[in-house]
Order: sequence, then C-alpha cells, then structure tokens
Amino acid sequence: MIVTNTETIAGYRIAALKGMVQGNTVRAKHVGRDIAASLKNLIGGELKGYTELLTESRRQAVERMLAQAQQLGANAVVNVRFTTSAVTAGAAELYAYGTAVWVEAEPGTVAQP
Repeated sequence: MIVTNTETIAGYRIAALKGMVQGNTVRAKHVGRDIAASLKNLIGGELKGYTELLTESRRQAVERMLAQAQQLGANAVVNVRFTTSAVTAGAAELYAYGTAVWVEAEPGTVAQP
C-alpha cells in the first residue's frame, strides 16, 4: 500500500477513487510518564515518554486507516493528514485521514504499487 501526503504519486495515475479513510486512537497519559515529564520540565529537553506515546498513537492510527483502505479495495492512500485534539484532561486523540484510491503505473514506468 502506497501512502503519501501529496495529492498524486509520481509514475502513477489514479484510476479509481475509493473514498475517504480514517483511523484514530485516544490515549491517556501514564503516571510514570507524567512524573518524568514534570522533572524534565524543570531542566528542559525532550519529553521522551510523550514522544513514544505519540509515535505509538500515530502508528496505530495509520494502521487503522490502512485497514479501512484495504476494505475498500484501495492500493494507495493519498493526501494523508494528521490531527490531534484533547478529549479530556490527560487524554488526547490522534486522527489520521486521507483518500483511498486505486493507482496504476503510467505507461513507460517501472513503478509497482
């Protein structure tokens, strides 16, 4: 499955539009991560616990989006975007969305989906 944040894929043409697809996850902060983040706020630097949390959330949201695209019979998702929002105190949603399409290699290219 090809995934891109652009509207087109070089070497391919969009043969069929399958529809919008999305995936999301809501994650709550972990007490251990909060304690470490509070200490890190005093001295500065990357909040690695939160970085890991967001990385896991992004991966899960993309997996869910791709599963939906496969159900629609797509072989690519274009114009992929991410957004986040607070759901409650201490919990946030990460949302991934894009357009599921069927792409075909343009004549004369060796690109394969």
